[in-house]
Amino acid sequence: MVLSTTPAPRLYFPTHGDDGYRVAHYDLSLDYRIGPNRLGGVARISAVALRPLTRLALDLGAFRVSAVLVDGVGVRFTHRDGKLHLAPLRLWPGTFTIEVRYAGTPRPVNSHWGGLGWEQLTDGVIVASQPIGAPSWFPCNDRPDDKASYRFSVTAASAYQVIANGEPVSRRRAASATTWVYEQREPMAAYLASVQIGRYQLAEPAPGMRLAFPARHASRVRHDFERQARMMEVFGERFGPYPFGSYTVVVVDDELEIPVEAQGMSIFGRNHVDGRRGEERLVAHELAHQWFGNSLTVADWRGIWLHEGFATYAEWIWSEVSGGLSSDDHALRWHRRLAALPQNFVLADPGPRRLFDDRVYKRGALTLHALRRTMGDDAFFALLREWTAGHRHGTVTTEAFTALAARRTTAAVDGLFSAWLHDTRLPALP
Repeated sequence: MVLSTTPAPRLYFPTHGDDGYRVAHYDLSLDYRIGPNRLGGVARISAVALRPLTRLALDLGAFRVSAVLVDGVGVRFTHRDGKLHLAPLRLWPGTFTIEVRYAGTPRPVNSHWGGLGWEQLTDGVIVASQPIGAPSWFPCNDRPDDKASYRFSVTAASAYQVIANGEPVSRRRAASATTWVYEQREPMAAYLASVQIGRYQLAEPAPGMRLAFPARHASRVRHDFERQARMMEVFGERFGPYPFGSYTVVVVDDELEIPVEAQGMSIFGRNHVDGRRGEERLVAHELAHQWFGNSLTVADWRGIWLHEGFATYAEWIWSEVSGGLSSDDHALRWHRRLAALPQNFVLADPGPRRLFDDRVYKRGALTLHALRRTMGDDAFFALLREWTAGHRHGTVTTEAFTALAARRTTAAVDGLFSAWLHDTRLPALP
């Protein structure tokens, strides 16, 4: 059994989420006007009370809430500081429904990393919510461990394409507006819910794979994502079957600092597409998040390396398969770089301000490479396939991963995990 020195769990974002209930399904009906940036919504939320509740809270940004109903009956509510409080209630353990009617100007949630969530583009909308931006556009229980199915009905001007998580169900035009309906059947954390609105050309380069992009960038986009189908095959062999029904890439006609993953979807800026596959490692990274981050989602944000370390290691795997540097070469290069940085960082609990520190990504990948060297390729990739199969569409923790690895190898891995995950000093590679 792996000995862990992990400290007791602590919430990185204690004002987000409510542990008194879990959501089973969100049904979101949205009407968006692009010019004035006005969003009207009706959210119908099917939930389960985990204990008797006299009050509960949803996370919701600065909208005007006109009504809230619980099981069809209007209830009293207060809405301030990003929380929609419902009280008094008399809910017993079991199922109930909430309906929230709201409208206003969606604003990104302020954070250490800038605005998160619903944001206007030059001509359209991007939604990039990780980790706490979901309340910028719908009422939710904003916890990564509360995963639910979704239905999105989004009405926007007919000149624009609307793309959301899941599978397209219908499209209906009425006068100058079109309503798009998508269903995301696999459970999804609120921060991964996404709507993209823009003037996009659509293509399907392979079965189950969709591209949406500005027409003027068509040739560059098609070239840069041409090898994505092969990438999907490689990751399917290494990680197990792709966990969702389809995969959509959206390229927006604005520059983005980094690409963004959502469930069954990734969003890139025009600056990530050069017609020379110059950013192909990012294509691999975002695709890998469909396994690590979206199907397997951290139970709390301390375990962010289970997303970013795995996706970074997928970059190295793709590199060695596609004729680039080997994983050994990447590991040696990044180990030298990290060794020159301050040794003041704990991978298994980096703290909220360091969620997206580059050391989470690269030390996380190095941890996996150290484990691969220790176990051998066959046992290591069998472990990853068992990991993704056993927790498919669920939540995961560092402790669960290290325990599974310890059960699946005769090698001594307790010391390896203690050094790589819980010590500040960067260990030597095996």
